[in-house]
Amino acid sequence: MAEDCIFCRIVAGEIPASLVYEDDSVIAFRDIHPQAPIHLLVVPRQHIAMLSDLTEAHADLAASMLTAVPRVARQVGGLEQGFRVIVNNGAAAGQTVAHLHLHILGGRQFSEGMIPR
Repeated sequence: MAEDCIFCRIVAGEIPASLVYEDDSVIAFRDIHPQAPIHLLVVPRQHIAMLSDLTEAHADLAASMLTAVPRVARQVGGLEQGFRVIVNNGAAAGQTVAHLHLHILGGRQFSEGMIPR
């Protein structure tokens, strides 16, 4: 756990979040600054700062994150018409929390080029 990481503190239960899914590897919760009617985050329990920090040693964790997406989508509902999954890698790409996470966005039609911040 990175002591100053808000997502690590959410994973540890120190900060409340609107959890929608959890398993041994990941948790998912509603984004507090939604960019769409449905905006969820899938966060690994293990602290990894960003996608470019993943290595072959993280293959199982990466698979867990991706396979959690359809489970989260089904559990939350409202995403049957489709959803977008986005990973921002680094501040220049819009990553505002230095803890790897997937954005699941849905509940509306998206235009090309919409990127959550």
